[in-house]
Amino acid sequence: MIAEIFHLLVGWSRRIGNAVRGDVEKRVGGPARARVVTLFAAVLALNGADTSTVGAIAPQLESSLHISNGDLGLLSSVSLLVGAVFTIPVGVLVDRTKRMPLLEISIILWSLALLASAFAGSFSSLLLSRLALGAVAATAGPAIASLSGDYFGADERGRIWSYILVGESAGTAFGYIVCGFAASLIHWRASFIALAIPGFLLARELRRTVPEPLRGGQSHLKVGTVEIDVEALKAETHADRKGQAQEEARAAQMAAAEHEVAREAARRAGAVANPRLVLHEDPGRMGLMRAVRYLFSIPSNALLIIGSSLGYFYFAGLQTFALLYVKGHFHASQAAAELVLALLVGGAVVGTLAGGRLPDWLLRRGDLAARVRFPAICYILASVLLIPGFVGSTLMPAVWFYVAGAALISAANPPLQAARLDVVPAGLWGRAQSALTVVRSLAQAASPLLFGGVSDLVAGIVPKPAPITTTGTHPHAPSSSTATGLEVTFLMMLTALFGAGLVLLKARKTFATDVATAAASEPSASGAQPAGEPAPRAGPV
Repeated sequence: MIAEIFHLLVGWSRRIGNAVRGDVEKRVGGPARARVVTLFAAVLALNGADTSTVGAIAPQLESSLHISNGDLGLLSSVSLLVGAVFTIPVGVLVDRTKRMPLLEISIILWSLALLASAFAGSFSSLLLSRLALGAVAATAGPAIASLSGDYFGADERGRIWSYILVGESAGTAFGYIVCGFAASLIHWRASFIALAIPGFLLARELRRTVPEPLRGGQSHLKVGTVEIDVEALKAETHADRKGQAQEEARAAQMAAAEHEVAREAARRAGAVANPRLVLHEDPGRMGLMRAVRYLFSIPSNALLIIGSSLGYFYFAGLQTFALLYVKGHFHASQAAAELVLALLVGGAVVGTLAGGRLPDWLLRRGDLAARVRFPAICYILASVLLIPGFVGSTLMPAVWFYVAGAALISAANPPLQAARLDVVPAGLWGRAQSALTVVRSLAQAASPLLFGGVSDLVAGIVPKPAPITTTGTHPHAPSSSTATGLEVTFLMMLTALFGAGLVLLKARKTFATDVATAAASEPSASGAQPAGEPAPRAGPV
């Protein structure tokens, strides 16, 4: 009987897998392209799964290692902080070496660090393994971004990237559900082992099926490609430097054309470029520090980075402590709490996939500020909708407020990404991504530490009731004072989410001018609005 059920489940899994694979191939344009997208998404999924696993096994960690919420926050923060520190040097390494071998080696080291976490004998040894994990995980973002740019054309890069980003949410769901279940059924150490094994398999699959593409957009995968021709890619490496430079210039022009809709809307609005910020040199030849200073001197770009980082700050804290809060506040079982988090992740996936469509539709109809206004509204609405979820006393109504909040927070990300590229010259997009990654990673690293520290402070003030035994008590359930501390912390930190919305609303005032300035800074800006007098605001947008 058991064997029959097993074979039935295997058959269903194969049918579902084939259906999903066919749908992905149809959406991205063929087996080879689907393979690259799926494997790159899996790399990001590993990182998302690791981050969520700490939150999923939080009750077991606190019970086994006798640690507080602050210590738990430190476990989450330390890998993100180290990752932020290593982002810039790793980005330089990605630009100067072969990326696929670098990515494969990083995934293997990442899996070894996870095994070290699984066999850690104390909090300090677990913390050290998390330090190593952060250094290795820093490779994933820059490498995937660079490789995706060489495998896919500028006209479809945004759509392909949205599919790859789904891997983060899928990995988060895996961490919450599978690793959380492993911790409940076996031990928290089994959760890290469950993450390490897929890492070794993924590194092997990447080495076997995805070759190193040529830089400068010379290895775009055509629609309908079945297999990646490794020999053809190797043959193209003998192209002369002049031809490669021409290809890179054409790729930059194609990428700039992708944002012509926003620039055309800026011209129709009468926006004038800011002469102080118009570049009269090739941005690709700017030094790193000068490029960073220039990027943060663009008013809209600086505000977009701040707003986006505040949104990620709140979501990182929610992701780390949501399971503890749901178990303590609602006296829910581990399985019920994991189901709530799975629904939250599902809301985030829906928000990510749907978030870019409405702003793009409005932009095509001349609403230039749609890519800034929409995420601002999302953050403000999320900060309002989450309040009844946190103060509610029953789980079922509250969970839908959580799902709506997660969807709104995630829906803000795609238009923010597009808006940031609208105001930055194409030759600086790579360094703009690094600047965003560093600031955002620092915000994510600070989040669990602050959330955990504040909740411990509040829990220390709240009187601890005498322990009682009830039918609602579950193993590793947090105390009522811990749950109260997290509730107060979540409500307090909503000010960061609300502040993100206000910051983005402020960015509307300079967005049109900065779009015109980016257009005038392109090498082929003959048709762009010339720099003139200091840019007036192009009316309310």
